[in-house]
Amino acid sequence: MKTIILSITAIFILSTTWSCAQDNPYNNDDFSIKEVTVTHKADLGLTVWEIAVKGKAAHTTPIKAGQLDGAPVLGYVFPTSLKPTDVGFNQTNGIVALALTSHPDFDDTPLWDENNDRNYDNDGIIWHPHWVVLHEDKRVAGGLSVKQFKKADKTVVLPPTNPGMPMYMDSPGYPVTANDSTIKVVVPDYRINNQVDFNYDGVTAFMKVNTSNDNLPMLGVYNVFSVASGDLSLPYKVKK
Repeated sequence: MKTIILSITAIFILSTTWSCAQDNPYNNDDFSIKEVTVTHKADLGLTVWEIAVKGKAAHTTPIKAGQLDGAPVLGYVFPTSLKPTDVGFNQTNGIVALALTSHPDFDDTPLWDENNDRNYDNDGIIWHPHWVVLHEDKRVAGGLSVKQFKKADKTVVLPPTNPGMPMYMDSPGYPVTANDSTIKVVVPDYRINNQVDFNYDGVTAFMKVNTSNDNLPMLGVYNVFSVASGDLSLPYKVKK
């Protein structure tokens, strides 16, 4: 795992200099990280994950593209040292990350009705969590993408709450809240294999969906706005 982190960190440092410099309309204080923390609440058996920004957290959402191909995705992301098996995937190389995302063009949380209107497929713009496995991908400016697999690959294991896409992605349904400058998500201990001593980082990013070009990832990171550590080295530890 350490080798994987170092490899991805190297490409990330090279790519973020380029990607952050691009003219992206979403690159504002709402995605400029001031602090990232994960705190374990032993009496409740859960961890609280938080990203604080200079602006207003979760205030900026993507402009609708009108189709899945090319659909914009914004994210507050927690890369971690957790293992894929800790969150319900099979063991595979990459970085396990908890991503809080918004994307108005599609809904990838079929089990959850985030806006409580009894329609389960219209909630994509509401900020919601995903577990993903990120890996190095030089095809996109941000240097990372969500790891894909062939549908026929019988070795792949996904949690039953996955959205049905051929990627290492899950839609766990944890509650996400935003208050002024902070966005938070609550994760029960048993949903991460009772691991409470992991390392983590904080990233804000712009991603896009691709369904038409086999030379690009299905979900790639195109712009990185902010990195808590500055180099994706995962230096932070869970607070007790």
